[in-house]
Amino acid sequence: MTHPKITVVGAGNVGATCALWAAARDLGDVVLVDIVDGLAAGKALDLQQTAPIMGFAHGITGTTDYEATAGSDLAIVTAGLARKPGMSRDDLLIKNAEIVSGIIKELVSASPDVILLVVSNPVDAMTSLAHRAGGLRTRRVVGMAGVLDSARMRTFIAEAADVSPKDVQAYVLGGHGDTMVPLVRHSQIGGVPLAARLSAEQIEGIVERTRGGGAEIVGLLKTGSAFYAPAAAAVTMAQSILRDERRVLPSAAYCDAEYGVGGYFVGVPARLGTGGVMEVLEFDLNADERAAFNSSVAHVKALVEKLAELGY
Repeated sequence: MTHPKITVVGAGNVGATCALWAAARDLGDVVLVDIVDGLAAGKALDLQQTAPIMGFAHGITGTTDYEATAGSDLAIVTAGLARKPGMSRDDLLIKNAEIVSGIIKELVSASPDVILLVVSNPVDAMTSLAHRAGGLRTRRVVGMAGVLDSARMRTFIAEAADVSPKDVQAYVLGGHGDTMVPLVRHSQIGGVPLAARLSAEQIEGIVERTRGGGAEIVGLLKTGSAFYAPAAAAVTMAQSILRDERRVLPSAAYCDAEYGVGGYFVGVPARLGTGGVMEVLEFDLNADERAAFNSSVAHVKALVEKLAELGY
């Protein structure tokens, strides 16, 4: 029986944790790649030795050589600079564009049928760059952001309402940054609208904390950024694709007529299954939500246009 093959590029905190979650869920054989000699190999060996303890059966290998990634079904791209205190995700644009464009060309050369799942920031712009650099169909390229942002919002709602996060539903759309759009009107606690359980002040606080969720962690860590939740979000998306679960997950997916975006990758609800993005679902947005979403999309467009001006 042929196992799915998953490449994770970048053996830093996010990438290594992606490899851990993917292995723990037995999604397939994992190849961890990093430019630093010995880093991916060492972490892969360490992870492989958890197999008898954790009970997973697939292999984990580490390398600096993209030839080892040949035949990958899906690649999670985490490589790039992490944020430091005082930095926005946009501050990473140019340096990470240089890194990501080279990675994508290597991946697609080794695995022409790969599905690309981009985590590197600023993720909406990097996902667009990955599409152009890889020359793949738009449905085979997707970015991770909304699952993470929505999880943060769900966490903060659960804390405020003193309920299990399992019973909180929330969606965050738009770009992964300060302009993201937490959809309060479409968020619920066990099917009950937020306004029935929380005050307007509590809800506004949750919205603002969601937008600043990544910066809050960067400020606490001081020398790095979040990695447990981003990795869990990416692997949840990978699992839906590889196992054809067809889950509807907020993802940086290509939208043209959808939401009137006009040909950009932005955070929207997407059905993920075999082949990648199977469908983009459209919320019925009111005037305020539409204005916020359009503003977020405009910010993503500006980043993509800046990349284009620089030749990416």
